[in-house]
Amino acid sequence: MDAHEVNRARAKLALFVADVFASVPRKDQRAKGDCYLRGLMLDGRRKSIQAMAERLPDGNEQNLQQFVNQSTWDPVLVRQRIAQRMVPQIGPDAWAVDDVSFPKGGKMSVAVAPQYCGALGKQANCQVAVSVHAVSDTASCPLQWRLFVPQEWAADAVRRRKTGIPEEVGHREKWRLALDVLDELAGWGLVPPVLVADAGYGQNADFRDGLERRGVDYVVAVRSDVTAHPHDAQPTAPAWSGNGRKPQPRYRDKPSSVAALAAGQGRQAFTEVTWREGSRGPMRSHFLALRVRPAGVRARRLAQAAATARDGCWDGVLPEVTLLVEWPADAEAPTDYWLSNLPADAQIAELVRLAKIRWRIEHDYRELKHGLGLDHFEGRSWNGWHHHVTLVTAAHAFLTEQRLAPKADTPDSPSTRSSTPSRTC
Repeated sequence: MDAHEVNRARAKLALFVADVFASVPRKDQRAKGDCYLRGLMLDGRRKSIQAMAERLPDGNEQNLQQFVNQSTWDPVLVRQRIAQRMVPQIGPDAWAVDDVSFPKGGKMSVAVAPQYCGALGKQANCQVAVSVHAVSDTASCPLQWRLFVPQEWAADAVRRRKTGIPEEVGHREKWRLALDVLDELAGWGLVPPVLVADAGYGQNADFRDGLERRGVDYVVAVRSDVTAHPHDAQPTAPAWSGNGRKPQPRYRDKPSSVAALAAGQGRQAFTEVTWREGSRGPMRSHFLALRVRPAGVRARRLAQAAATARDGCWDGVLPEVTLLVEWPADAEAPTDYWLSNLPADAQIAELVRLAKIRWRIEHDYRELKHGLGLDHFEGRSWNGWHHHVTLVTAAHAFLTEQRLAPKADTPDSPSTRSSTPSRTC
């Protein structure tokens, strides 16, 4: 937005800030929040505090530095209000779990470490955060964040003290952070209609089990080497001789990879499905839905634990889910795979639409990073990082509201949604 557009939105922004920053106790702090949001939304290559203060007529670098890095206002309460405000407006078809990386130099920025950096596509020094977004084909918004604390930071008392990491925060796997976020959002009265995630999460049997135990429906990507039994496979137990422990029922045939199960059906079993209108026309490919029973040591142990806790025993039967497979017309073999616990009678078109809806969060990340400076924060502290991310989330939510406003002349506006194709990334 240029200065004229920002000034024209000042009244609406003031009302927005009054609502989402209502938990911030001091009026001057809320005013700094308004100023920071304007700085994020103004055009400019860098959204560091110094650069924003220079562009804003009422910008004061020292005041903004104090507001972001030293002030004690609670960012969680602000994000809670943003989430509760935005979910009804977006009317999400799903929630999406993902993680985002922030390349960094040095080793003193909070939770920075050599690890896989998605922004660079390789191992690099960076921070990583897990995020959960409410998504539809026409709008989306981050609901909550967790900064991933690498193992090397767990017992590094010096760096933890200098960056202000709370004592109760330690290393926790990304998939556990995602489940923690879902629990926190549930405490705010928000639950996902369906959860979608890439293979970094969907591959993990513990993550899928965590969703099942929370009663969350999912459509999650997996790699081609995930193993499964056909849905009609039955575990059997050898006859008991009467001596020793009774043999436990198990599947006598080895499980196959999902790639082998899909390819074995042949290309003729795949159906063409169109999932949305893109900028270059309908987006379509060929898909197949199969009922399968995911296998593997961890999947078996989780199934046994769940059955034993529920029924006191286990009959060896692995839970049944749907395997969704994509085989593009120009590919020699299937290319993409998803597992879903939606009902067996779920339509393949709906499964495909949900599997593909993650494109919206790439739209989010582009705007959050390139437009609103998500990765431009130059501070090093835990407090500063969470304040900055919360303020960027607020700016993104405000802009999303303006695009969704009935009088907004954009493809994302409800007034034009039925007649204008949604934008594609």
